[in-house]
Amino acid sequence: MVRRSKLEMWLDILSTIKSGKSKPTRIMYGANVSWEALQRILGSMASRGLVREIDTRNVRKRDKRTTRRYEITQKGENIIRYFKRTRGLLGLEISTIRR
Repeated sequence: MVRRSKLEMWLDILSTIKSGKSKPTRIMYGANVSWEALQRILGSMASRGLVREIDTRNVRKRDKRTTRRYEITQKGENIIRYFKRTRGLLGLEISTIRR
């Protein structure tokens, strides 16, 4: 079994959010990361301005389970674009650079 690097996990989470998944559980399943890792990474991403955390307590009264949603910022989209371009320039796929 091949483990992903932290960078790959971050890019998977950003890509999952960009694809339209905004609830933490959906992001977790879409990016295939554990709950603990997701919480740690989302907090770090929010503090760096890559994602925006939205509090939905007052917006959605019928869905009491989820009070937070996430959306990607322009800075987060730039990160995805940068690494896609870099992979293209190197002629590598993600699976070829995994250990």
